[in-house]
Amino acid sequence: MMCNWFRQRGYQVGEASNGKSALELLREDTFNVAFVDLRMPGMDGLEVLAGIKEIDPSVYVIIMTGHASIESAITSIKKGAYDYLVKPFSLEQAETIVKTIVRYQELEAENIMLRQQLEDRYSFIQIVGKSPQMKEVLEIVDNIADTNVTVLIQGASGTGKEVIAHLIHSKSNRRTKPFVAANCAAIPRELLESELFGHEKGAFTGAFYTKKGRFEVANEGTLFLDEVGAMSLDAQIHFLRVLQEREFRRVGGTSLIKIDVRIIAASNKNLEDEVKKGTFREDLFYRLNVIPLNLPNLKERKEDIPLLIEFFLKKYGTESGRGKKELAPETAELMQEYDWPGNVRELENIVERLVILSKGELITPDRLPGTIKKSSKSYYYVFTPDKNLSEIEKQYILAVLQHNNWNISKSAKVLAVERMTLYNKMKRYRIKRAKSVV
Repeated sequence: MMCNWFRQRGYQVGEASNGKSALELLREDTFNVAFVDLRMPGMDGLEVLAGIKEIDPSVYVIIMTGHASIESAITSIKKGAYDYLVKPFSLEQAETIVKTIVRYQELEAENIMLRQQLEDRYSFIQIVGKSPQMKEVLEIVDNIADTNVTVLIQGASGTGKEVIAHLIHSKSNRRTKPFVAANCAAIPRELLESELFGHEKGAFTGAFYTKKGRFEVANEGTLFLDEVGAMSLDAQIHFLRVLQEREFRRVGGTSLIKIDVRIIAASNKNLEDEVKKGTFREDLFYRLNVIPLNLPNLKERKEDIPLLIEFFLKKYGTESGRGKKELAPETAELMQEYDWPGNVRELENIVERLVILSKGELITPDRLPGTIKKSSKSYYYVFTPDKNLSEIEKQYILAVLQHNNWNISKSAKVLAVERMTLYNKMKRYRIKRAKSVV
């Protein structure tokens, strides 16, 4: 009766007449929930429970028992059963438990997926950080992640300061708590203290309600303060006090609020220089600079460029639904030679655009922005659709010859033609080496 009732409601059901048959069924198929009678011939419910947990620990076991054996049912809970039902019970009661389990499993699956997405988002730094500079940074991250030490990350815009901050948080014992970011340069100076420390209702014009600041929101987690050098000197004093005392008052408030927050600060300016200029407090600098991390510009770690490109091609190919994309060798060389003044952020933006705009699987150089093509010293000729085939061939042959210092043998090898074929094409296109003037 119970099996048919669940089948009619769309559940897939397996049925066994005794404990031994039930365990054999579990070995052959996968089940989410098992209803087990406490009193059965051969094996009792506790023995079946132990067998189920040995075969598949993820199965949720519901023990069915009579009034006289409630103590045994409670024992079964201690041994790993999810719940128990006292006979007689309604089938609606049984389904309510199943629905609860199914919903819990769905939430568990969602959490696993979200954790995986988070890991995917921030794990790429492990993949692309193969240069000596990044290896050093990542080694420090591994060493300090599980501590509460304050970290100062310095580097030009686009070098990945927030990514490193996220990485530290995700490796720390605070990983399940909030990660809160605030860009001090993006918040108006007159509102910065309110944003960071919160305010009480009526603290200033427009404060119609009490508001928690970023420090409170990040409690027990990590607070990432980007562009910390943009803080006013007054805000720096307040911030320094919080770092020292681990407590603060909201703007307009009188009560002290205690916090447990890990601070990671970042700046695209050299804060030591700002201290010398008098725009940044020396005592605050030393409080922040406990563990300094200096991120190199992308042009200083060019060996990471191909790995970054590969990662972003995969990422945006998947996100956009464009599928697999690949750079033509000429495109890859042009991107490798470019200095990337906007660092990783610029590279990511360019790759995303290339993925979106390129119709085929192969991304050719004509899709690159002019700034990249113009800055290249590569001998590859950048094809444009407004030239005919003969003109493209002529320019390409000329570029290869110039790159190889007019060595016919080397140039023919690059072009994959015989020396005589190259001579004939040079004659046809009237390609001649300019005479040197002494």
